Amino acid sequence: MLEKAVLIGLITPTVTPNQANEYLQELAFLAKTAGAKPVKNFTQRLLRPDNKTFIGKGKIEEVFSFVKGNAIDVLIFDDDLTPSQLKNVEKIFSGKCKILDRSNLILDIFASRAQTAQARTQVELAQYQYLLPRLTRMWTHLERQKGGIGMRGPGETQIETDRQIIRDKISLLKKKLKKIDKQAFTRRKGREHLIRVALVGYTNAGKSTLMNKLSKSDVFAENKLFATLDTTVRKVVIQNLPFLLTDTVGFIRKLPHQLVESFKSTLDEVRESDFMIHLVDISNPNFEDHIEVVNKTISEIGAQDKPMILVFNKIDSYTYTKKEQDDLTPVTKENFSLNDLKDSWMSKINGNVMFISALHKTCFEELREELYIRIKKLHEVRYPYNNFLY
Repeated sequence: MLEKAVLIGLITPTVTPNQANEYLQELAFLAKTAGAKPVKNFTQRLLRPDNKTFIGKGKIEEVFSFVKGNAIDVLIFDDDLTPSQLKNVEKIFSGKCKILDRSNLILDIFASRAQTAQARTQVELAQYQYLLPRLTRMWTHLERQKGGIGMRGPGETQIETDRQIIRDKISLLKKKLKKIDKQAFTRRKGREHLIRVALVGYTNAGKSTLMNKLSKSDVFAENKLFATLDTTVRKVVIQNLPFLLTDTVGFIRKLPHQLVESFKSTLDEVRESDFMIHLVDISNPNFEDHIEVVNKTISEIGAQDKPMILVFNKIDSYTYTKKEQDDLTPVTKENFSLNDLKDSWMSKINGNVMFISALHKTCFEELREELYIRIKKLHEVRYPYNNFLY
């Protein structure tokens, strides 16, 4: 049975009501991915989060009444709570429901999705780093031995640990991760004879689906956030030209800094690639924000100077509202047809953009041809003695 969840967000001078609603929609998707059923959203307009309880006294009383009257299992905040905020909120709700923030929810999803030793170690390290400043409240929080969302991972089996043991564990995990990273580096060195292409994009943009179609493989793909955590590399051949295609973990706004740090080694595949395919879900109304988040993350890992092709995916799902000719309201992006967007983006980035549907392989041959041209040029520079093959 799904756990019932209530979602909480803030409207601040830097977050408009529309943005707050969009953020809560994404938080709802995260909650569903973790196995919860969002039943109600609460928002409040504040200059800044309340120091004691994130939202104001009146609003938290309103939330408390709803939780009490509707048997809510979990309360999820769209931003990170400080240890003191978390402690104060838990005191108010006194065991009536679990209290999670955005980072805790994402860490829980990562814990359930990690498959390889590297991903599991990275997630465990991030969980302990998140746990350390919250250890006092986690003791009482975890004594109940509840299962479900937010309770996976090291916390459930490490109730009796103190701060020093947690620090020792973090140190051991970092050493283990360094060893795994060395092994991964050795594997990458062994693949240097082939051109490497990295798939990057916002989570749920369709990267795994595109990899499956290009490589004719069966990488796990699902309409959920973070369906893929583990880096996957497949050999692809277009015409007579082989190259390596890498699928990486999807990016997301407000990604916990613990995860950004622990997953940086995974993103070495992006840093060491020859060029990137930035895949964008054009059917998502917030796709421009997603592009900005991905570009910012790419810059943070030092890969901003890599050649890139922008590929808009899911054109089969794109919808727009046609504007009437006598309508005096200004044209917005919701009124842009697919052709309007194509013209706009083609001129914006000098034609370095494509529009496809990976699922239905729409415009797929154009993408394959573009990849062939780019990889061939890289081959001609790197392996001039092999030019007679093309």
